[in-house]
Amino acid sequence: MVPIVGDSLLRDLQFTSADSLQLQLYRQLQQRIVSGRLTPGMRLPASRQLAESLSLSRNTVSLVIEQLKAEGYLESHVGKGVFVSQQLPPLVEAPAVDVDVLPLPQLSHYGELLDQLPKDKGPKQRPFAPGIPDISAFPMSAWARIVRRQIDRAVLQAYDCDQGYLPLRQALSTYLRASRAVRCDADQIVITQGAQQAISLCAQVLLNRNDEVLLEEPGYRGARTAFEAHQCRLQPAYVSAHGVDVDRLPLKTKARLLYLTPTHHYPLGGILPASDRLRLLQWATKTDTWILEDDYDSEFNFVGKPIAALQGMAQQTPVIYMGSFSKTLLPALRLGYLVVPKSLASIFSHAKNAMTGETPLLMQAAVAEFIEEGHFVRHLRKMRKLYFSKWQHCLALLEQYCADNVEVVAQSAGMHLVIRIDAIDDVLLSTAFASKGYGSTPLSSYSLLPGSVEETPKGLVLGFSNTTQSQRIDGIKELAKLIRELS
Repeated sequence: MVPIVGDSLLRDLQFTSADSLQLQLYRQLQQRIVSGRLTPGMRLPASRQLAESLSLSRNTVSLVIEQLKAEGYLESHVGKGVFVSQQLPPLVEAPAVDVDVLPLPQLSHYGELLDQLPKDKGPKQRPFAPGIPDISAFPMSAWARIVRRQIDRAVLQAYDCDQGYLPLRQALSTYLRASRAVRCDADQIVITQGAQQAISLCAQVLLNRNDEVLLEEPGYRGARTAFEAHQCRLQPAYVSAHGVDVDRLPLKTKARLLYLTPTHHYPLGGILPASDRLRLLQWATKTDTWILEDDYDSEFNFVGKPIAALQGMAQQTPVIYMGSFSKTLLPALRLGYLVVPKSLASIFSHAKNAMTGETPLLMQAAVAEFIEEGHFVRHLRKMRKLYFSKWQHCLALLEQYCADNVEVVAQSAGMHLVIRIDAIDDVLLSTAFASKGYGSTPLSSYSLLPGSVEETPKGLVLGFSNTTQSQRIDGIKELAKLIRELS
């Protein structure tokens, strides 16, 4: 009996939108013949039956069969049907390869650098992952009502302005003047797609290739990545308990820019005193250096009133001020902002246009109304109390379960805290903690100087804002157990 190609041999045929169905069917049938899955002498189903089983048109199937017959892979016998040829073309003797897979050209140096960085394969929303707000406490009903109202506005479905939606810039300037003493109006604000784009824009506009940049040591890894992408040379700006150590800044420097987080140092949490901020402005003026002030977590200060922003401490300063709504509202918004000198606003807008174009209008309009209706300030007030409660709970748990093994860096602001454990490989500890379902970041990964034992602290950065009470209890207990095992 002549063997017939059954459904089992064709069941795994897969079709995508990448190429035409005719080309995909041709390649897959040819590959099955070449590999021997369809053996010489096997009879194919009739074209109508094959088309029905594959949910393809009969014309597509017929054209593929005729092509394979013309190339010698199939042969017809009148009155009997179509068969796999007994004598296949010589080309099939070569090893079967996927002709779509070809060697790629070389990556850039930056691309190769990114390929060497550790990959976070776990979910970003894990308990204790730094930088994740408590989304469950967000006023979703008010937000949904605002979004529904804005989505019906046809004007928001078109283009508007590279610099950003004017009502949002106006609402932001009013808020920043009142809450952070930032000297600005709407014309100085540039809306960005998150904080990362804000940093990249500064690199594009203010720096040239191979320029030196001073970064806090340890400091925010996202800034390091952005400046490395611009092929800048990074130098450490060492920090003390209160943030960047102004006394250790070089009196003479080739650096064109200093990036820092003075209101809540990331990740150690120090707050730079007002006296040091004034000295820092004097240093920047003398050395002709830009300051990029990332006002990270300034809204979540647990003790006293936050110190005024660097940018607003004089009539004109060499400071670019940046912020984001990722922590205060929702990470999914991807909205950030820069406050730049008025003379540079159009240049930054042109740079943003060249990089990504406009920021989507709908979310800008919704956030503008959210601020104008008072929801933003009320939400911040609520979250400040909530995070303070979570912070206190975390400190109590660490004292109860880990006091003998860790030093807690408990600064008075933010959405995370740091534990110092210099005797343990913090990368190994973070990996082990992740295997239990919890997020964290090794403290050593924030350092520009991974080879220096003296200057590179070890430990974990633990975000408490996105945790429930039970997750904090179970997580700290599990962390204490892992620390004992690895000590």
